[in-house]
Amino acid sequence: MTGAPFASVWTRAPDGLTLHARLYGLGRVAGRSVVCLPGLTRNSSEFHGLATELLALQPERRIVAVDYRGRGCSDVDPDPSRYTIAVETQDLLGLLDELGITEASFIGVSRGGLIAMALGAARPDLVRAIVLSDIGPVLERAGLLRIVGYLGRFGAPASFDAAVEELRARFGAQFPALSPGDWRDWAETVWTERDGRLVLAHDPELSRTLAGVDEHSPIPDLWPVFDALRATPMMVLRGALSDLLSADTVAEMARRHPGLEAIEVADEGHTPILHRPALAARISAFLSRADEIRPE
Repeated sequence: MTGAPFASVWTRAPDGLTLHARLYGLGRVAGRSVVCLPGLTRNSSEFHGLATELLALQPERRIVAVDYRGRGCSDVDPDPSRYTIAVETQDLLGLLDELGITEASFIGVSRGGLIAMALGAARPDLVRAIVLSDIGPVLERAGLLRIVGYLGRFGAPASFDAAVEELRARFGAQFPALSPGDWRDWAETVWTERDGRLVLAHDPELSRTLAGVDEHSPIPDLWPVFDALRATPMMVLRGALSDLLSADTVAEMARRHPGLEAIEVADEGHTPILHRPALAARISAFLSRADEIRPE
């Protein structure tokens, strides 16, 4: 694998599961840490390109990319009811304690953004800044129903070429401009090769987390959580073709949080690719400004 080197970090959850994370910026402790939180079924590997770009711009950074339980290299939970934001947040706090991280900036993709917001509201001392990738205080029902429609239904492709075609069939409408290399990179975060065959890099039982979502189910109001973050430097990225985060929600976020920096990513949906050099440079610049402007 090309790009920035990383080390694996292993921690033990309170219930005994072994959890994994990637640590980039090996040996560098001078700069502030950046913690990358993936989406519902994704894992630490999706941040490899972004970590590489950020460290090229800010080599003093330490970057941690997390595998939640049941994803990536972390243990599968034998009880799928524990795949919750509350449990995953406690797992995260244990990892940060293990690494001696008492303050960090957080980059949260989709579900990871919900965890970052909840953590920022509950532990403002721990959260220096937040980057939200295609997530906010309002979750559009159309996007949730689309996710419900494919969650737990990924196949077992015979090759990465076949995996690419499955992704393109499911997500091509939201990502009309991806290159073959982009699709391959995506496929390699969804599936992993084991014993000569491709298997999902997440527990299929994660589909239970959205089992109750339908046309009429209530959707949580997360504005109170967001409003508690007015003093936290924040950037939000929205895919222009996203069906989960609306432009109206971003506009309301900006009204309530005057310091919010909002970026719309053309020709991409849920969730935008973060390691594009121009976008990574803007994230890097935001993190540097947050280091200076966050109230002590």
